[in-house]
Amino acid sequence: MMKGTRNGKEYYRLYIDGQWVDSTSDKLTDVQNPANEEVIATVTDASPEDVQKALESSQRAQLDWQALPYVKRAEYLVKLVEKVKEKREFFARLLVMEQGKTYGEALGEVDDTMAYMMYAVESANKIKGDVLPSNRVGELLQIQKVPYGVTIGLCAWNYPLALIGRKLGPALVTGNTMIIKPHELTPVASAEFFNLIHEVGFPPGVANFVTGTGAEVGQLLVSSPITKLVTVTGSVRAGQQIYKAAADNITALSLELGGKAPFIVLDDADVDKAVEAAVVARFANCGQVCICNEMVLVHEKVADEFTAKLLERVKQVKLGDPFDSSTTMGPKANGLDLKKIDDIVQETVAQGASIAAGGKRPTGGIFDKGYWYEPTVLVNVKPDMAAAQKEIFGPVLPIIRISSFEEAIEIVNSSELGLSAYLFSNDYRKLMHGMNVLQVGTVFLNQGMSGCMQGHHSGHKLSGLGGEDGEYGIAGYLQKRTVYLNYNA
Repeated sequence: MMKGTRNGKEYYRLYIDGQWVDSTSDKLTDVQNPANEEVIATVTDASPEDVQKALESSQRAQLDWQALPYVKRAEYLVKLVEKVKEKREFFARLLVMEQGKTYGEALGEVDDTMAYMMYAVESANKIKGDVLPSNRVGELLQIQKVPYGVTIGLCAWNYPLALIGRKLGPALVTGNTMIIKPHELTPVASAEFFNLIHEVGFPPGVANFVTGTGAEVGQLLVSSPITKLVTVTGSVRAGQQIYKAAADNITALSLELGGKAPFIVLDDADVDKAVEAAVVARFANCGQVCICNEMVLVHEKVADEFTAKLLERVKQVKLGDPFDSSTTMGPKANGLDLKKIDDIVQETVAQGASIAAGGKRPTGGIFDKGYWYEPTVLVNVKPDMAAAQKEIFGPVLPIIRISSFEEAIEIVNSSELGLSAYLFSNDYRKLMHGMNVLQVGTVFLNQGMSGCMQGHHSGHKLSGLGGEDGEYGIAGYLQKRTVYLNYNA
């Protein structure tokens, strides 16, 4: 059974080798609803022995799984997607309760989860290697694409279900096995997802699920010699620790880490279009999206107009009950991040910036409990201030005035982070120049936050390496093997 009982308390168990099992650890962790701080579920932490069992189970299963044709592996994913579709609303409600996003956003996340897996399914019969001419008579030269083996998926808390689909689908369709470790803040939807894996009847060990902290369980998974590839969505700090832990075994890594996306508005931009995109790209999922608009760099010639219109638009962002259809922004996912955000706001104000909207925790009614923060806009911000330097990952938007496109480029490229950037201009020469010189993994030109399954999502500099999505994401789960076949005997 998926759930067990210990000391009279019900909790989610671990999923290892095709079975729900009790952890040998005594540690239980409560999962809170960020809107009201109520405990919605309890999970068990995996012990070192549990982690080792999961790794060995994945290792045993991998060669037989790899031996299946791609399309046969894909058939399991199709059945899994059908199961998820049947429980779409169920998963959406779980996501609202454990992560805090609005119900509409949660439905979108469930849909994305299915889309990620279906993209992997559709790629199953398109993966190819190469046959090249040899330098010798009677010799065939091939370059094959082969799976790494045992892979680890470490998922962040901002999209706990979609990130599983994003990682598990490509990993399994390419012949790898995978162990998923959700973030300790948001493991519930993940556990329920693995219950569907059990119902579909994936071969034991192909997909395992363990819970616990990154510092303990994640470290064990990453540092094991059994692990051949680790895919991570998380902070820069977490990525650096994982990089070090994987070094001894030279384990392959795909790291999608933090960002500080600049939103550049030049003096020839469509201001109304830029305002709408800027608000959506900042306050979606309470600002908890890695490619969110982290700071506006607006030309001084249109700065007053842009700021005035943006402040009017921000008034329409309704903070409240995530299940209310009129709500457009829910709470932050956890209290520690809430404090970090407020500290950044207060530090930036102390440095000379001003609060033009929000700037504090709301009170009264539902806001007396939970991790709420008002939609906030900071003005008179300089590039060296805290809100312009630190990743906020929350509903706070600093506005910086610039005098030229060149100044914006200098601010962007001087950052250690390089995940994404936005550029609004009606001069296609500037758009083309920005596309070529902005040192980020994704550039949005005259467009708000977006993404396609067939695109690629990756970061430059400290924002990561490797990447997810599209044919390049699928390729990241395969390594190359060169074969020289002499048939001249």
